[in-house]
Amino acid sequence: MLKINNLHVYYGGIHALKGVSVSVNPGEIVTIIGSNGAGKSTLLNTISGFIKPKEGEIIYKGEKLIQNPYRVVKKGICQVPEGRLVFVNLTVRDNLMLGAYLRKDKKGILEDLEKVYSIFPRLKEREKQIGGTLSGGEQQMLAMGRGLMSNPEIILLDEPSLGLAPMIVQRIFDIILDIKEMGKTILLVEQNAYKALSIADRAYVLEQGKIVLQGEAKEIASNSKIQEAYLGKKSI
Repeated sequence: MLKINNLHVYYGGIHALKGVSVSVNPGEIVTIIGSNGAGKSTLLNTISGFIKPKEGEIIYKGEKLIQNPYRVVKKGICQVPEGRLVFVNLTVRDNLMLGAYLRKDKKGILEDLEKVYSIFPRLKEREKQIGGTLSGGEQQMLAMGRGLMSNPEIILLDEPSLGLAPMIVQRIFDIILDIKEMGKTILLVEQNAYKALSIADRAYVLEQGKIVLQGEAKEIASNSKIQEAYLGKKSI
């Protein structure tokens, strides 16, 4: 469904991504794990069209993806950014409706709004509340709901658990599985490697701009080097 081939990305003189290749199949949760500065968010921002690669290509459903954020969303790819980035002066409902700004199907938009409220009942309760007054966990739910309102086929999730309490983190990961059950495909960037690997089908390990390991998520999680580096377990 999504294939990234030999991607090279630079920030000025910094070589941020060095020949990265990743594939995502329909209905999968694929996670990218790695430390801060490994290039995880850069990869998602490049797919979304915010960053232009120097080399490589991104293929979506057999066609080369044009690196333009507007066109990327219109094709069915949406990104839920790191740090939530909700519209702090708008209500919860207005934030959600902005997620559907490219859509013309009014009936479908209202149906999806109800679906979002069914997944995130807290948002329904706070429908008229200003986005900036929500808790961190509620803002993360709002950002994810806003992404779903674009009716995407693939959702790019960038650090959804960042800065959240453990109880809320568990809820967010349960919701990611609920979104998968809706038939959505998910590319997940997450620093909480343990939680990401526990729900993912496949995983890639990104270090200093390079993919150093890939495979089934369970296999990656049982790798002694990965356990020591990312899961807080010492290899024997």
